[in-house]
Amino acid sequence: MPRRTDLHVSGSLTIPRDELEVRASRAGGAGGQHVNTSSTRVEIEWNVARSRALSDAQRARLLGALTARLTADGVLRVVASERRSQTQNREAAEDRLAAVVRKALVVPRARRATRPTRASVERRLDQKRRHGERKRGRRERGDAD
Repeated sequence: MPRRTDLHVSGSLTIPRDELEVRASRAGGAGGQHVNTSSTRVEIEWNVARSRALSDAQRARLLGALTARLTADGVLRVVASERRSQTQNREAAEDRLAAVVRKALVVPRARRATRPTRASVERRLDQKRRHGERKRGRRERGDAD
């Protein structure tokens, strides 16, 4: 029996069920006669571009972060077919959709510029000087004849 509650993604986002388009089809691969007769593969599509669950900032973030996964119409598609049960595949696809959206909504922290310490600069320059001396010491001298 399918869950009727909305799909909870994060504290700030819940996708209404009526925005998700769920389709079941026959899964390929191993499984014998069962796989040939059962529609266990589940495909879920969610239109990011037209979703009313998203704020403008969230929509812009998702459209930018998921560019490679979206269709030209702004639809995100997730497929699950690894289980034998349609219900289990539906749950797996919903979890996968929520994970993809949750990850795309994370705003990376801005990098704070740092400077190397005086000691690390001195170590680097000292190592560089010793390396140069070692290489100079390996050179052949032209006055040996």
